[in-house]
Amino acid sequence: MEQQRLRLSIQGRVQGVGFRPFIWRTARRHQLTGFVRNTGEGVTVELQGSAANLLAFRHALDDDLPPLAHIDQLQQALLDPVGDETAFVIEESAGSTTRARLPADIATCPSCLTELFTQSDRRYRYPFINCTDCGPRYTVTHRLPYDRANTSMVAFPLCPACGEEYLNPETRRFHAEPTACPACGPRLQLTDRFGQPLKGDPVYGAMQILRMGRSIAMKGLGGFHLVCDARSADAVQRLRELKHRPGKPLAVMALNTASLPAFCEVSAEEAQWLERPERPIVLLRKNRDTDHCLPGVAPGIGAVGVMLPYTPLQWMLFHEALGRPAGTDWLHEPCDKVWVMTSANLSGEPIVTGNQEARERLNRVADVFLLHNRNIVTRCDDSVLSVQEQEALFFRRARGFVPDPVKLADDGPNVLALGAYLKTTATVLRGDEAFVSQHIGDLDHPLTCEALEEAAEHLLELTGAEPQAIACDLQPDAFSSHLAEQWSRERGIPLIPVQHHHAHLAAVMAEHGLQGPVLGMALDGYGLGKNGGAWGGELMLVEAAVCERIGHISPLPLPGGDKAAREPWRMAAALYARLGMLDRLPAHLAQESGLPMLLRQLETGVNCHDTTSLGRWFDAIAGLAGLCPVQSFESEAAQKLEALARPCEPLSDGWTLSSANLLDFLPLARHLATLTDAADIASLWHSTLAHALADWAVRASRTTGIRKLVLGGGCCANRRLMEQLLPLLKQQGITAHTAHRLPPNDGGLSLGQAWVARHRLLQKEN
Repeated sequence: MEQQRLRLSIQGRVQGVGFRPFIWRTARRHQLTGFVRNTGEGVTVELQGSAANLLAFRHALDDDLPPLAHIDQLQQALLDPVGDETAFVIEESAGSTTRARLPADIATCPSCLTELFTQSDRRYRYPFINCTDCGPRYTVTHRLPYDRANTSMVAFPLCPACGEEYLNPETRRFHAEPTACPACGPRLQLTDRFGQPLKGDPVYGAMQILRMGRSIAMKGLGGFHLVCDARSADAVQRLRELKHRPGKPLAVMALNTASLPAFCEVSAEEAQWLERPERPIVLLRKNRDTDHCLPGVAPGIGAVGVMLPYTPLQWMLFHEALGRPAGTDWLHEPCDKVWVMTSANLSGEPIVTGNQEARERLNRVADVFLLHNRNIVTRCDDSVLSVQEQEALFFRRARGFVPDPVKLADDGPNVLALGAYLKTTATVLRGDEAFVSQHIGDLDHPLTCEALEEAAEHLLELTGAEPQAIACDLQPDAFSSHLAEQWSRERGIPLIPVQHHHAHLAAVMAEHGLQGPVLGMALDGYGLGKNGGAWGGELMLVEAAVCERIGHISPLPLPGGDKAAREPWRMAAALYARLGMLDRLPAHLAQESGLPMLLRQLETGVNCHDTTSLGRWFDAIAGLAGLCPVQSFESEAAQKLEALARPCEPLSDGWTLSSANLLDFLPLARHLATLTDAADIASLWHSTLAHALADWAVRASRTTGIRKLVLGGGCCANRRLMEQLLPLLKQQGITAHTAHRLPPNDGGLSLGQAWVARHRLLQKEN
């Protein structure tokens, strides 16, 4: 039979996911010779055999990929047959980093879980068990190609038994780079806060501390967690005090979805997201028992962040708490154990990753430290999302999803973008892919600024991209802008500042492959406007490289500047001033000690510029309702307002809309000032706001003839608002696009910056 030879060059998620052994098994099954190897581009395969067998192989490649593998691009070429080839082999990796893709960290797979809790298995209760279908990837890798020598596992030479599995393509651990066992791999250790080892089984010792109502710092995949008993009010309050986190919600971990109805609502779609291999934190609506079952975990907020175990050590914590039951049936049964599982950092600092760093920064927070000696290469928090109409709405995109790229509609110059000030991320555009870093955080702490530098450099290293421009926010005094300017000078490439809300809308356009023109509605807290103003409620006409402001929300004063964003009572008092109702201030505002100074600021205009921010309107209404006079975390007031809102009819004359597209909520505010019940205020605000925004979009659509609307900015994370607004837009024939792959808040901003900068470069070339 005539022999043919075929070369396949494959790009995508094809390293670290069992792709080469799959190719090896499939080629052997179809009696093909040749080889497969990792390269800097992805994977190269050469196959030789009959035309029928080659065709059968191609069908298998389309239909039977390993669960974590994904092919983005495949090129094939016919070659001359090789005469003396007798087998199909897996060759050593070759090439440097160019277009290969590093997989994200993945939760422990069912096969490994079975081994983990089978007493006769040599990896019984071994907290670092993994295979090609699961385990750490991104957080342990220094560089590509994804080989053990390029990960933190290089410090652990394989024992004979693990080495045999590692080299055998028929096993689940063939080139599973983090593979190990108790004989050769990383080890756990329980220490006190001074670094002294504690005797006995580390997991058992940690459980004893948790039962005492104390907290542990536990090393995970991308950093440490602080852990305590979520059902203990005293334990939760003590952790809050030690961590300096008085009100911000804490994430919790439950064993499985069967355990959740005891303390929150969970839909089928939400359960699916919880159980996905990425294992995000999913925001679930509270039920009437939530605050009783989990006292102090999410005070005053309508949702609680829940995740399921994703590392062997986390499962072992539940196993220990339940008395080490035999078998695996217990994994699927309801369990009343719930742990607070919050990022291990002090307020404003990045998550801790190193053992010594943990002891230095957390020794006043954690009672003991559950450590291991596998280094974390890349800091990476847990991802946070909610589920809206079966789609993810990200609040924080990190572990499990990074570094998977966002596919773009077009190719273009490589660009680096460094975000803004809050919820910072970095983005590298390489070809038709956008690599958005993990959540970095707010750039108000030197360690977070360092983390941004590290993340951007690591992203450039992994992608092999040489940027032709660097993009940043228009705000000149943000650290990210300073860093962008510095790197622009050092690299000799253009610096391209992008207006904040243009970037918000551009991020959604990039995700959905839109070029424009489109209408854009930026619903946000703050961003420096092109006129130097404090923007945040803008109607825009957007194309790829340019953006024109064609309307905005009626402005409110900002008495005290940034202080007003932290103290909603100030925004409420400013609203009463704008209404001409200062003589009718409610008692909770009239008794504020800072009121006389605020009134002078309103009168003189000193440190009291206007803002068009919708986020500040939320603060004003929350302050009017007597909620959260001072915020302990960003958007606390808006979240508490959202938690109280329930469906109701809008106030039909609650807004006005001028011919210049000025949307004014003062009629609604005047009516809300007559109400006394906070839930009534919250409900009417959300309902009327949704109808007003829909009216704004419809009138602009009629004027411009554009039926596509892009929605971006932090207020688009308000589920109550979006659940009402999106159907209204659809009823009016407007196609609304929102963020799905990235957060609508500043966590997606760097993608928009990079995308705009690329199009400006292309515009110059043309």
